[in-house]
Amino acid sequence: MSDEPRDHPTRPWVGIGCVIFDADRVLLVRRGKPPRAGRWSLPGGAQHLGETVEAAARRELLEETGIEAGPLILAAVIDAITLDAAGRAQFHYTIIDYTGLWRSGTAAAADDVLDVAWATPIALPEYDLTAEALAVIAKSRALLARK
Repeated sequence: MSDEPRDHPTRPWVGIGCVIFDADRVLLVRRGKPPRAGRWSLPGGAQHLGETVEAAARRELLEETGIEAGPLILAAVIDAITLDAAGRAQFHYTIIDYTGLWRSGTAAAADDVLDVAWATPIALPEYDLTAEALAVIAKSRALLARK
């Protein structure tokens, strides 16, 4: 990993997100660290130097939740920029989201995750997800329905 700070970085970080489904339920995690500490989101994290994007997605999914997915499909690329009070980029991630279906493992909070949940579509509002997360979940659901 780089010594580059994540808080007020000099360049964007490449972040990886995983939109993983088990039937109609999507896997969510409650973040343990900034940005968005304590908030529900999708599993994921930073890509390591020398690691492919898909390998990073699979590693982060396993590290954070203990599960593995089947084949992955590129779902979206999102710019996640959080500004500080002075208007400077406090956090800047280019997030590459993959989607796929649960293959094995029992979801459990690990690494920098406080909790995990399998959320049905009707329950998603309870998790107070960002508009971007809701959009990529909907897009991923549609992508997988076409397969």
